[in-house]
Amino acid sequence: MDDMPEQALGWHRAGQGAALVTVVETWGSAPRPAGAQMAVSGDGQIAGSVSGGCVEGAVVFEAQAAMADGRSRVLTFGVSDDEAFAVGLACGGTIRVLVEPVGGALPEPVLAALADARAARRPVAVVSPLSGGLARLAEPGDHAERFRADRSGVDPDGETFVAIHNPPLRMAIVGAGHIAQALAPMARLAGWDVTLVDPRESFASPARFPGFPLVHDWPDAALAVHGLDGRVAVVTLTHDPKLDDPAIVAALRGGVRYLGCLGSPRTHAKRVERLRAAGVADADIARIHAPVGLDIGAKSPGEIAVSILAQVTQVLRQGGVAGA
Repeated sequence: MDDMPEQALGWHRAGQGAALVTVVETWGSAPRPAGAQMAVSGDGQIAGSVSGGCVEGAVVFEAQAAMADGRSRVLTFGVSDDEAFAVGLACGGTIRVLVEPVGGALPEPVLAALADARAARRPVAVVSPLSGGLARLAEPGDHAERFRADRSGVDPDGETFVAIHNPPLRMAIVGAGHIAQALAPMARLAGWDVTLVDPRESFASPARFPGFPLVHDWPDAALAVHGLDGRVAVVTLTHDPKLDDPAIVAALRGGVRYLGCLGSPRTHAKRVERLRAAGVADADIARIHAPVGLDIGAKSPGEIAVSILAQVTQVLRQGGVAGA
C-alpha cells in the first residue's frame, strides 16, 4: 500500500500546501490503473505517479492552481505511442485524473480520518464528486462489490469517483516445507505480504526462504503478533496437529479471509473431530478449505502451490465457499 494520502497530509500540516491526484479512468494502454495516486506539494514536490512520467509535469501545474482556489478539477490526457514506449508500454492511451487540494475539495478531517483508517487496517473509501464539491468517507457496506474486487472507479451515475482503500493483503504460511517454498514467492508475485511461521528453525531458515520474514514461535502465538483480519489468508502445511490445530483455531477466531489446510479427506476428518472436541463450532469448521487448493490434479509441490494460490484468489475475488 503506497502512502500518498499520508504524504499529502504531512505536507499540508507542515504548511506547504498539498493536493492528492487520483487516476479515475483509463482507456487503451494507460500506464497506471484507476485508483493510482500522486501527492503534490505547494512547492512542486511529488510522490507517486499517475502516468509513469508522461504527464506529471502538467499535473503539478494544475495541482498548484487547485491549491490556490481550493477547487478540484478533472483533467484528461492522451498518452502518445512514443511517450508510452518510453515508459515501457507497447502503445498509448488516455487517462483522466482527479486533482483534489487538501483543505479545500479534500477536507483535512476527511484525509486525516482516511490516514487513521489505513493505519488501523480498516477498509474505507473516499467518495469524490467529479463536478465540484467536497470529498467524503464511505464504509465498505456502501460499496461492497468494489471492496471485494479492490476496484476503484467512477460510479454508474458518472458523477462520483470511489477510491477504495483496502488494507494490504497478508498471508501467513504455517509450515516451511517444500510446498511453502513454492507458494511463498508465488503469493508475493500475486500481491500478498508473506510471513513464514514454523518453530523448526531448520525448516524456516533464510537459506530456504531468502528475503521472507520468518517467525520461529508456536503458530498461535505467532499469529497473535502477526494480526488477523479479513485481509489475511492463513495456510497450514505441516501435517502436524501440534502445529496446525492451534493455528487453525486462532485463524477462525481472527476472522481471516481464507483458511486452507493441507491433508487428505481422511486427514481432514480426523482434524474435524479434534476441533469439535476442542469446542470449535461446526459453522466455523465449515470455513476451512480442506484439502487445501482447487482440485486441478496437482501432484508436485509447485503444482499444489498453484492450486492453493488459485483458491486463495478465488475466495478473495469471487467469495468462494469452503468445500465447493
